[in-house]
Amino acid sequence: MGLENVKALTFDVFGTVVDWRGSITREGQKLGEAKGITGVDWVEFADAWRGGYRPSMDLVRTGKLPWTKIDVLHRMVLDELLVKYNITGLSEDEKVDFNKAWHRLDPWPDSVAGLTRLKSRYIISTLSNGNVALLTNMAKWGGLPWDCILSAESVRHYKPDPESYLGAADLLGVEPSEVMMVAAHKYDLMAARDVGLRTAFVARPHEFGPDREVDVEPEDWVDVYGTDFENLASNLGS
Repeated sequence: MGLENVKALTFDVFGTVVDWRGSITREGQKLGEAKGITGVDWVEFADAWRGGYRPSMDLVRTGKLPWTKIDVLHRMVLDELLVKYNITGLSEDEKVDFNKAWHRLDPWPDSVAGLTRLKSRYIISTLSNGNVALLTNMAKWGGLPWDCILSAESVRHYKPDPESYLGAADLLGVEPSEVMMVAAHKYDLMAARDVGLRTAFVARPHEFGPDREVDVEPEDWVDVYGTDFENLASNLGS
């Protein structure tokens, strides 16, 4: 089947649209300077914070926790890391603000321009595990030109649950085959493909830094590739 029937593009956000690692590292360094916190490797801290994301989310997906927003899950992981890294002296307001660093993630350099091009031809929406408030604030922060904000919170199922992808198609009023999932993570695309969505892979080889190898090899089951969002827009005729 060709791609001419695709009406909407839904995007993974963390790592695909925004640079979470660089952004959280900078936020940690800023906090450290303001509070006189020394001896913390903020790059390692960012990786550890992100590393707690999927295990905490899986507690919800498996029913060990009731539905819980990503903001709350991020805070659970943060509280554990503050103990692990012996970071003390933060007020509750400072902890709340640091947790909202995830609302202030900077886009990759090509994201805004590429999304703007794609928006000229398609409906463009988030389809992220981040909660709606987080994604909305992030869009304002980074100037991301979404047509709408869809989230796992919209259907109360975290990706890669099938309900998250099918729910997005339903909310957009289109068939699953009329939606293309865009992500830098193959597991996300595989789950979307398995329930009938089309797929676009955009490589983000530096998501985890220069020392971690990321799988960016082509797969024959992916519908379209992009080296970045500008290239994806060209490949989709935008």
